[in-house]
Amino acid sequence: MKTILFLSRSSFPNLGGVEKHIYQISKVLIGKGYNMIIISESSQKTYSSNYHSNEVSAKDVENGLKSKNIRIDVGGDNWFKKFRIWLQLLKHIKVIASSDIVHCHDVFFWYLPFRFVFPFKKVYVTFHGYEGNSLPSKKAIFMHKLAEVLSNGNICVGDFLKKWYGTNPTFVTYGAIDTKLLKKRKVNLKIKRDIIFAGRLEKETGILEYLKAIYILQTRGIKLSLDIFGDGQLMNQAKKTAIKNKIDASFKGFIPNVTDYLPNYKYVFVSRYLGILEALALKLPIFAEYNNAIKKDYLQMAPFAKYISISKNAKEIATSIEKQIKSNKTLDLGGGVNWVKNQTWENMVEIYLKLWKKN
Repeated sequence: MKTILFLSRSSFPNLGGVEKHIYQISKVLIGKGYNMIIISESSQKTYSSNYHSNEVSAKDVENGLKSKNIRIDVGGDNWFKKFRIWLQLLKHIKVIASSDIVHCHDVFFWYLPFRFVFPFKKVYVTFHGYEGNSLPSKKAIFMHKLAEVLSNGNICVGDFLKKWYGTNPTFVTYGAIDTKLLKKRKVNLKIKRDIIFAGRLEKETGILEYLKAIYILQTRGIKLSLDIFGDGQLMNQAKKTAIKNKIDASFKGFIPNVTDYLPNYKYVFVSRYLGILEALALKLPIFAEYNNAIKKDYLQMAPFAKYISISKNAKEIATSIEKQIKSNKTLDLGGGVNWVKNQTWENMVEIYLKLWKKN
């Protein structure tokens, strides 16, 4: 029975796209008889708002995963942090030594010194996305290339990584869904609210542009309601914007199982891969916003791009929604469902297994 070691900055019970990815992959691998060990940071206190939801929103979710979870205390974000990480991992060197495969989720630099301590141990990396709300720095590009060169293979979550980081992917993926979602969508005649926003309330997720779009539609005589699921540093500004423009917006705060609420709405505001895939599975019209060049490619270079609406500002979002309301045929929802039905966690695990067997 092989032992797989995952290294990640964060993991369940904390919540986020990477955390959900690790959780679902681990669950399937455990079902196939693998031993799973996950090493991650012990606290959310060091995370910037651009990286993750705040600590209060991300806690108190039960793990329920039959894996060995090791939390390392690495302190705050500063120049010395990498050395504290390496020191903490050194304390668990027996775990590293006994693992058949080491797989880093973005944080390949964690394993960097151990790559030379265990030169023949197989190590891999998954590149999950890009840094916050800015274009990649030279340092970030270098670290991606270093991880690619020193690893035995990689998975890129999004083809845009090749363009922006120069990464040569062994495999490319865009996330996955629980197949139960495909059977969950039904026409709900009791729907009373129009749109759901799912994501962090940060600049990169477009919350303020979405609110402006609702206001623009109001000036065109189209009044829509909006429920906002999430939190972040733009919460107060978003509330003020809604009040000022008399937008029918309800701020629900952080909800751990937001996917369960999606079927209760007509339209979805979301711009991250996992959320988009889940909404596609439910055959919901999706409106995604980008605010810089890398986010544009993140969305437009994805195979699902033709099934969703992609806009750069509030005016474009409003126009797309208006077309959808008037025609109800703007987006190829059927095609989106046909594409996403093969994007399952089980199929994702097969990509991991092919990667590990490749060398």
